[in-house]
Amino acid sequence: MNDLPLGLELALLVFLLMLSAFFAASETGLMTLNRYRLKTRAQQGDRGARLAQKLLDRPDRLIGLLLLGKNFSDNAATVVATLLSIKLFGNDEAVLGITTVVLTIVMLVFSDAAPKTLAALYPERVGIPTAYINYPLQWLLTPVVWTVSLLSNGVLRALGVTKEDAVAHSLSSEELRTVVVEAGAMIPLRHQKMLLSILDLEHATVEDIMIPRNEIVGIDLSEPWEQIHEVIIASSHTRLPVFNGSIDDLKGVVHLRKLVRAAAQGQLNLDNLMTLVREPYFIPSGTPLNQQLLNFQDQKRRIGFVVDEYGDIQGLATLEDILEEVVGEFTSDPSTRQKNVTLDHDGSALVSGNVHIRSLNRSLGWKLPTDGPKTINGLVVEQLGDIPKSGRKVQVGDYEFEVIEARSNAVKLARIRLTTRNPAAAP
Repeated sequence: MNDLPLGLELALLVFLLMLSAFFAASETGLMTLNRYRLKTRAQQGDRGARLAQKLLDRPDRLIGLLLLGKNFSDNAATVVATLLSIKLFGNDEAVLGITTVVLTIVMLVFSDAAPKTLAALYPERVGIPTAYINYPLQWLLTPVVWTVSLLSNGVLRALGVTKEDAVAHSLSSEELRTVVVEAGAMIPLRHQKMLLSILDLEHATVEDIMIPRNEIVGIDLSEPWEQIHEVIIASSHTRLPVFNGSIDDLKGVVHLRKLVRAAAQGQLNLDNLMTLVREPYFIPSGTPLNQQLLNFQDQKRRIGFVVDEYGDIQGLATLEDILEEVVGEFTSDPSTRQKNVTLDHDGSALVSGNVHIRSLNRSLGWKLPTDGPKTINGLVVEQLGDIPKSGRKVQVGDYEFEVIEARSNAVKLARIRLTTRNPAAAP
C-alpha cells in the first residue's frame, strides 16, 4: 500500500467513503420503501421495483449484505486513512489521533448521516436504483451472505425469535383509513369519502339504516281490492311487502314490474297477485352492513326484513339503503328529505323524529352519538328517561334538543341546535 502513489491512495479513500455511503443509503432506502407502492410498480413492469421486491423478500440476507459491505468499506477506509497519515506526517501518536477524529467526523457526516437522510426523504429515488447493484452483488457473495444470515438467525432463535413471528405487512382498517385521509390530492375528495364510508360499513348494523316497522308501506290483503289497487298505483317503490292485516303476518314481497305486466294483460286480481309474491328474506338484527351487502349479493336479494332474537319483524332494509351509506343519497325523493330535515337561518335544524342519526351526521357534518339509539326519537327518549312532551329540552354533548311535537309517546318533530355549553336537561 505504501508503494502506491499519493493521488491513487487519496482516490481509493474517497472511493471507499462513497462505497460506505452507498451501502448506508441502500439500507435506509430499501427498508423504508412503501411495500404497496413497490408492489404496484413491480406489477407495472418496473425492473428496479421487481429487484427491490426480491431483495426485501429475504430481509435477513439483504441486511447481511449491506452490513457486510458497510463494515468492509469503513474498515478499509480506516486503514487507507491511517497509511496516508503516516506517509504525510510520520508515525506520530498525536497525528494518528487527529486522523482518527477527522475520519470519524467525515464518515459520520458523508457516509452515514447525509446518505441515510437523503434515502429517508426519497426512498424510491434512492432505494430502487440501488437494487440494480445490490441484487447481483448478493448473488456473487452468496456463500458469505448465507453464512452471515445463518449465524444471525441462529442468534435470534436462541433469543426465541423466528421469522414466522414477524408481523405480516398488512394494514388494519384504521391504518387503511389513515392512508386514505393522508392521500391528499392523490385521491379526489369525493372518492376519499366513498372509501371511508366503505370502511365504516363494518361499524354499522342493519338497524342503523332500516325503515322501522311502523313506517313500512305495503299491500295489506285484509283491505278491499280497490284500496290495494290504489296502493299499487301510488307506490314509489319497485318492491312492496305483502301481508295480511299486520306486518307480523308477512306473506312475501312482490315486484311492481310483474304487477304492471299482469295489469297490462288485464289479469291483475288478488289471486294472480299472490302467484307473483316471492317468499320473504329475513335479516338477523345486529348484522354489520358490510356483511349484509355480501348476503344480498349471495342471496340475489335487494330487500330484507330485520328480525330480533324472538323472530319479530323490527324493520325493513334494502340494498339501496346500504349503497347510499357509501355514495350518499341518490334514490330518495328530495321533497321527502326537505320535509324530514329543515335548516333554519339561526343554524338550528328542524328534524323529524324518525330520521336516522347516521344519516343526519352524514348530511350535516354533525357528530351525534351512534352507539346507542338509531333515530332522533330514540335518542331523545333515552336522554329524557320519560315519555316526551312538547317543549321539553335535553342536552346531548354539544347539541341541544327541543321537542316541538310529540304524539303517541314518540317525538314527531325536534329542533336541534349546536351549542358550546352543556346545561342539564330541562324539566
